[in-house]
Amino acid sequence: MNTPPIILDAAAVAKRLPQIDVLHEMRQLFFGLGGAQAVQPPQTLTLLPENKGDFITYQGADTNTGVFGAKLSPYLVTEGKPLITAWTVLMSSETGQPLCLCDAGVLTAERTAATTALAVDLLAGKNAEKIVIIGSGAVAAAHWRHVQNLRPWQQVKLYSPNLRTGSDVWAQWQTICPYAVCAESADAAVQDADVVMLCTSSGTPVVDHAAFKPNALVTSISTNVHRAHEVEPAFLNTAQVYCDYRATTPITAGEMVLAAQDHGWSADDLRGDLGELSIGTCPTPDDGSPVFFRSVGLGLEDIAIAHAIYRAACA
Repeated sequence: MNTPPIILDAAAVAKRLPQIDVLHEMRQLFFGLGGAQAVQPPQTLTLLPENKGDFITYQGADTNTGVFGAKLSPYLVTEGKPLITAWTVLMSSETGQPLCLCDAGVLTAERTAATTALAVDLLAGKNAEKIVIIGSGAVAAAHWRHVQNLRPWQQVKLYSPNLRTGSDVWAQWQTICPYAVCAESADAAVQDADVVMLCTSSGTPVVDHAAFKPNALVTSISTNVHRAHEVEPAFLNTAQVYCDYRATTPITAGEMVLAAQDHGWSADDLRGDLGELSIGTCPTPDDGSPVFFRSVGLGLEDIAIAHAIYRAACA
């Protein structure tokens, strides 16, 4: 008899998430991806008729863990705030049977942040001590949780257009990081930063790349907005560019598509991805120019963390 798949809603996921070392799961995943033990096809985007939204599917398979699956993420336009949900389907690559349907809302923020944290650990200078976070929501908070112990940070600055000292959001950040400073602007915040983490849902640039100092590491994440880019595409011509996955990110990341279209940048200019960095088959950054890391989110990331939650649930 086949065991029916388990369904893990947001509450069930939240209950088990503290049992998971998400950064460790991402380290293992990208080490396997670098060693060709996992495969990641390009994500697919389905635009809904009449501009009613879109539907992104992220797929992947990992032979080390014996699973494959997909994250399904709709973006639905309404009269008010858009509706965004995400669920991960997990299946066994040994039996072909479904294992789990897992709410990926919270997990998406955690795996995104852990992927950025892995990039920070692999790309930031060992003496990095000043970090800036642009954004103040749940994704930004998850980023800080995952990077806070990676370097001996001496200065933490935050900037978000809606962030004000004395606000409820600021009070939450004071609990998360008591020594954080609220900056007056994004450009002012990043000028002396060793690491800048862009953690917004913006579809357009949120900071002037001329403000980054040489050798600064700038990380950027993805959003459902078509061709979203948190930095100017032209920045890629002056930065040392890395990404989460060389095979798919350049055709998905907004600033990479636009840089290739309008600024003469090429995917051949990529210095490496997380799999290559993890196994040491690409160069690490040189001194003298900023470093840019872009992630778009991989189905493999969702599968890896969903599998960890599934194992915890079964245990």
